[in-house]
Amino acid sequence: MGRSAAFFDLDKTVIAKSSALAFGRPFYRDGLITRRDAVKAAYAQLSFKIGGADDASMARTRDYLAELCKGWSAEQVRQIVDETLHELIKPYVYAEAAALIAEHQATGRDVVLVSASGEEFVRPIGAQLGVHDVVATRMRIVDDVYTGEIDFYAAGTGKVSAVKELAAERGYDLSECYAYSDSISDAPLLEIVGNPTAVNPDRGLRKLAVEREWPILEFRRPVPLGARMRKQIMERPAVPVAAAAAVGVGVAIGIAWYGHRRKTRAAAAGE
Repeated sequence: MGRSAAFFDLDKTVIAKSSALAFGRPFYRDGLITRRDAVKAAYAQLSFKIGGADDASMARTRDYLAELCKGWSAEQVRQIVDETLHELIKPYVYAEAAALIAEHQATGRDVVLVSASGEEFVRPIGAQLGVHDVVATRMRIVDDVYTGEIDFYAAGTGKVSAVKELAAERGYDLSECYAYSDSISDAPLLEIVGNPTAVNPDRGLRKLAVEREWPILEFRRPVPLGARMRKQIMERPAVPVAAAAAVGVGVAIGIAWYGHRRKTRAAAAGE
């Protein structure tokens, strides 16, 4: 068996919202976008949550955000992300996803976040999850200013190319690798690994998963992610990931952990 990895889409797979669009409010507050832009971002976030994202809508979002960020200070964006990450993202991490990531890491498998969102959003979120390998969209920055151009768009076939390149570089055996996503747009990514799983799938991916007999997981417990949560997850006994995907053990672990935390808090309050 060669080295293997687990590739996780981010939005609606690991977190319960769009990582990029979530920052619309602080960008408006700090003067990077107008009220109209903020409303459009909020509408896009709602549409994403309700209907998922196909290739066409992702391309429109890509072009819109690329043009929108033209002229922004990269340092200012980094500061906004750092200052608001705890408020906008941490409460929306699926406990089940965090547990599943920890299971893969416990087996010695590399974990890679693969997202169409910008690297400036994805990498800090990954750090909170203990994940340092990231494939994400890269906006062009010259002299610390966004140019409005995109160097790499991590979506659809772009994701596949990046994953194959990473696999060749590190010697991953893709037939032994895992991939998780919620969107039909990630079907090409799921198809190149030996262990694909649909998570909170949109209609198109659910249909494909049923046809291909791929496991389907439903993550429903977004909870705050902090050092204590990561420590508790990492200290849990490892569960064979293949079995978890087959029978939903990853979901059960996340729900059990969340229930235990609530009982512990209630008991402490009673004392």
